Amino acid sequence: MTNMSRARVARRIAAGAAYGGGGVGLVGAAAVGLVLAEVRMARTAVHNGNSGGRVPIADGRYGDGYGTPGEPPIRLTMLGDSTAAGQGVHRAAQTPGALLASGLAAVAERPVQLSNVALPGAQSDDLDRQVALVLGTASPVPDICVIMIGANDVTRRMPPTRSVRHLSAAVRRLRTAGAEVVVGTCPDLGTIEPVRQPLRWLARRASRQLAAAQTIGTVEQGGRTVSLGDLLGPEFAAHPRELFGPDSFHPSAEGYATAAMAVLPTVCAALGLWPAEEERPDVTRREGFLPVARAAAEAAAEAGTEVTAAMPTGPRGPWALLKRRRRRQVGEPPALPPDSASEEARSRAGSSD
Repeated sequence: MTNMSRARVARRIAAGAAYGGGGVGLVGAAAVGLVLAEVRMARTAVHNGNSGGRVPIADGRYGDGYGTPGEPPIRLTMLGDSTAAGQGVHRAAQTPGALLASGLAAVAERPVQLSNVALPGAQSDDLDRQVALVLGTASPVPDICVIMIGANDVTRRMPPTRSVRHLSAAVRRLRTAGAEVVVGTCPDLGTIEPVRQPLRWLARRASRQLAAAQTIGTVEQGGRTVSLGDLLGPEFAAHPRELFGPDSFHPSAEGYATAAMAVLPTVCAALGLWPAEEERPDVTRREGFLPVARAAAEAAAEAGTEVTAAMPTGPRGPWALLKRRRRRQVGEPPALPPDSASEEARSRAGSSD
């Protein structure tokens, strides 16, 4: 499917989500029976893996060495499914939440308080419950929320309009409460080893269509998205044994690190911690301002791509800034802001409260 075709489908799904339209199918009806049979086989293979379903608890404070008396920590909350929770690894420090909290603390030079309400197996309709947990406590509203959701919507055939409607509502509630929101869109299920052809092709197509529609819904509510795609995919294609966990479904520690390195710059940018010059489009990386549907389609096709709102709604819908931030290899440390911008970054961090 071309990016233009994907943009049209994503726009229809997002419009249906916004205005209560009917479902827009991700795959043809003739393929449904075959898809269901293949999904059952893939799930059996996954459940026979060795992950055991246990998710390390990573909640807590990170970067205490950066603390200043009287200065509150940055509050980071993870929402979503097993990917957001960190299923598939054995140590809390290996989960995406812990990796993001540690990286954010290093960039901001402030402690980060992490909480995680993600639920393994969750679909987008669970976000209402998760957001209620986040906003219903006595704790302050998070400074930033990271949502990773969508894979279970595809495998369990939730209508994409319903999926996007729930995600858009979650982003809207969090933004209205004052939190910045970054969404890691639906990963490319076509990369998962237990998924065989022809489901692999169908899964890739469905995943990318949903990811593009999620991007439109999120950006229209004031959030930012990062395309997880195949979790920065040439590495996954070349090193599946290293980047997938024992169940061949969830990422390994190296896989989560790769995903976290993709999301971290967008989290920092949302909090005003990235140098201003880094936030301008770089034409050498094919960045720029596009209608949001086109930006969403291009992002879905290239993992690690960020989309954020840029201009008010026009005749072709809202416009967005598409950024292709530099990909990092597994094990490469995150790049910190240049020394010339560190004072600016620190002053912005101090004013974010």
